[in-house]
Amino acid sequence: MPRYHDELDAVLRALADPTRRAMVERLAKSPAVVSELAAPFSMALPSVLQHLRVLEDAGVVTSQKHGRVRTVSLRPGALDTLRLWVGEQRMSAERRFDRLDSQLARTTPKELT
Repeated sequence: MPRYHDELDAVLRALADPTRRAMVERLAKSPAVVSELAAPFSMALPSVLQHLRVLEDAGVVTSQKHGRVRTVSLRPGALDTLRLWVGEQRMSAERRFDRLDSQLARTTPKELT
């Protein structure tokens, strides 16, 4: 089990919700104030804040409050754990396909029919 298992679980749980994924996609472009993030969704502001809290607890976003305005940013490297895990799964699958390819290359056409 990888050492980053708990962090990966938190990120995957946070990104499991389509609203939170949409927020992350928006924040990938630039930081945004909460009201701007809330605009595309038909939900009350407290619900938006709950989504942001899940993302912040998972380490995906950070926020800063200046007066009454809260600005949310995507945390640099926030998705590195996810990228690392996906890369490991991809390498494992590619190795299996390479072994299958080698086996098929050794098999004569007559054996395939």
